[in-house]
Amino acid sequence: MEPGELKAQFGDRLCFCGGIDTQQVLPHGTREEVQEEVQRRIQELAPGGGYLLAAVHAIQPDVPPENVCTMFEAALAHGRYPITANNGGAGSGSH
Repeated sequence: MEPGELKAQFGDRLCFCGGIDTQQVLPHGTREEVQEEVQRRIQELAPGGGYLLAAVHAIQPDVPPENVCTMFEAALAHGRYPITANNGGAGSGSH
């Protein structure tokens, strides 16, 4: 199932953790692709609460440190609660 479908079906009863691709995006993606992946997962899984952004699995040695930093920077930029479907994962914008 797609993450958005899982959120729609179970999001009122479950929390979601992970979602950031560790097979392609983190090890091989550009900075922009990592940012897009983070924002997409936040938009799909965070509205209404119950999402902990993290890698799908353990971050492997082939992941460039820059992409790990980009994942966290994008999470700070787009993943501050409250998040609604209407604000597109923009969060509060304050740090």
